[in-house]
Amino acid sequence: MDRRTLIQTASTAALAAFATAAAAQAKDPHAHHHHHGAGMNEALVSSLSACLITGQACLAHCLVLLGQGDKEMAACAQSVNQMLAICDALQKVAIQQGSMLKDLAKVAARTCEACEKECKKHASKHAECKACADSCADCLQQCKAVGA
Repeated sequence: MDRRTLIQTASTAALAAFATAAAAQAKDPHAHHHHHGAGMNEALVSSLSACLITGQACLAHCLVLLGQGDKEMAACAQSVNQMLAICDALQKVAIQQGSMLKDLAKVAARTCEACEKECKKHASKHAECKACADSCADCLQQCKAVGA
């Protein structure tokens, strides 16, 4: 399975999960109550999912290139790896509507900004870096909206 197929499959799975939850809610709106605003973080969670998917592909690509001796990709790989850790944590907190959401969103915003900047350096040569930079840019905006 190539990276593009992997990204499409993962994105489709994530959208299917959201659609299933939305359909269940529409069918019986009282079946599942959220006391903290159910859909409040949907845009953030969706953006984080895209960032994680493209980030994994970018990191894998960087590791291949590093293995071939391309030392230029080291900073990109480190930046993406850090972004993946922070965004994974934020996604979990956002889904749970945890008390540290705003604080972690601020950290994630800075992390996504740094990752976007690093990936942009390679975006013209590597589609994976461009996709990661674009996802980080969107995620940065969503994080800022939550962390404000």
